[in-house]
Amino acid sequence: MNLEQIRIDFIPEQDRLLMRLASADRSEVLLWLTRRCVRLLWPLLMKMTESAPHIAQQPLPEARQALLGMQREQALSKANFSRPYDAENRERPLGAEPIVVARLNTGRNKKGKHVLMLMPQQGQGVTLALEDTLLHGLCKLLQDVVAKADWDIALAVPASAVATVADDAPRVLN
Repeated sequence: MNLEQIRIDFIPEQDRLLMRLASADRSEVLLWLTRRCVRLLWPLLMKMTESAPHIAQQPLPEARQALLGMQREQALSKANFSRPYDAENRERPLGAEPIVVARLNTGRNKKGKHVLMLMPQQGQGVTLALEDTLLHGLCKLLQDVVAKADWDIALAVPASAVATVADDAPRVLN
């Protein structure tokens, strides 16, 4: 699916997230993400963000985290979160009702882009090719909506490990 827009909303009556995926060919896929699904999806998304070769090859965890933070900031600066979601005149090839995501899979395609597969227990799902902007944008959307869902889930991005010295620690000069 050639993504054009993603929208994620918390639907309190369902206690689920409704993910709307719009493509450039005017099609739309509706997916339900349950709390369990999000808890399984988040670590996969974090592994995808950390798997970029220039990040994964760094020997020090601090260097990997710093590069990841810079990559995230750069990707989010390119994302357009202000454009309203365009749901008009869209075909729904997988049906009018949202599909409950029960199976997840990740990988890379031949072009090196991240691939995320969101599938129901049985039947057809959707496969998304995500470059860095879309991947980090999806992570940001999930973080924002889960914070509003009151699910007691913290979708944290690994923080940069900064070594600090306590004020009362002994100091040594050589």
